[in-house]
Amino acid sequence: MQQEPTVIEGVVTRGRQLGRRLGFPTANMEVGREVTAEAGVYASEAEVNGRRYRAMSNLGSNPTVGGTPRHLETHLFDFAGDLYGRPMRVRLLKKIREERRFASLDELRRQIEADYRCIRDMEPTI
Repeated sequence: MQQEPTVIEGVVTRGRQLGRRLGFPTANMEVGREVTAEAGVYASEAEVNGRRYRAMSNLGSNPTVGGTPRHLETHLFDFAGDLYGRPMRVRLLKKIREERRFASLDELRRQIEADYRCIRDMEPTI
């Protein structure tokens, strides 16, 4: 029996804009204790203003850049625009790897690029 995806809803907040600098801008949302999903990188689906987008999400605390409170960062595929202050709904569909600390931002960028290709090559759910 397949487990239902974790759904996280919230308002997009401004982060440190590291994803943008690495070539993968993200929409950030705070997560509460009620979100019990494991930290990691997920193939996901994001919904904004009634429209759904394929996406990749990181649930965790950014150990490579000194750590932060646990939050969700989501890169929406084929989206351009400003999401700050907008409500967003994210479904974590499939975990593809654990969150981990990288030795450098270049190493992190290479891994994000590999994660993106992996998720992009998956069969779309939307």
